Amino acid sequence: MYKRILTIQDISCVGQCSLTVALPILSAAGLETAILPSAVLSNHTGGFSGWTFTDLTEDMPKICERWETEKIDFSAVYTGYLGSTRQIGYVKDIVKSRLVNGGRFIADPAMADNGKLYAGFDNAFVNEMKTLCASADIILPNITEAALLTDCEYRETYDSAYTDMLTNKLLEMGAKTIVFTGISYKPETTGVLVVENGASKYYEHRKIEGGCHGTGDVYASAFVGALENGKSTYDAAVIAADYTLECIEKTLGDKSHWYGVKFEIALPSYIKALGF
Repeated sequence: MYKRILTIQDISCVGQCSLTVALPILSAAGLETAILPSAVLSNHTGGFSGWTFTDLTEDMPKICERWETEKIDFSAVYTGYLGSTRQIGYVKDIVKSRLVNGGRFIADPAMADNGKLYAGFDNAFVNEMKTLCASADIILPNITEAALLTDCEYRETYDSAYTDMLTNKLLEMGAKTIVFTGISYKPETTGVLVVENGASKYYEHRKIEGGCHGTGDVYASAFVGALENGKSTYDAAVIAADYTLECIEKTLGDKSHWYGVKFEIALPSYIKALGF
């Protein structure tokens, strides 16, 4: 079946993140990709001196109404950055009405990193995000987001006992399958922890110091693309991790390219990993 995927997140017109990453990566994975922008920004908010911002909250239910009229539905729905609790509510309505029976809902709770919420978010947003993650088939939190979703203390250094605690609390919250990103048990490595059907599996790779903008969106998009091509959750997580690492490696050394990663020139490796 030729699949149509819907991704819901913002458009940062410049900056290689959000929809400007998700659309080309999912398309490269051979998936028809529909988009629902939550906002339009001139550029992302990390490192630039300023930006324009157009909120598209009011447009979201109107767009969904047209899809209902036209009987347009989706094989999978993948969400990234959402700007408000109202948008989360609209997303839940869209998933309920437009996701086909047996389709998957993948949620990246993109709201925090390095122990802090992103600007503009508060506890009310976190509480609403909990309900979205509980309704998803797969969630992709980083360690900060997992701590916030479970009302746990954030730790910069941790062991498997800590991630096991977060896992148990997320499962109690209603999470089904969890793909933890950026899990680092040792200073020189990082990796992905996949929790599915009562089992945990960890994929470890080398850590490159000094994070890059947009890598979370690159990872999530590559993961969804692999998953919807029939890869297992763990294999999709590994493919996405290897691809994201290569994107970073291809950007290192270019100081003029500080705002994102050169994900485009790594796409041939990603496509090969998918078996095309």
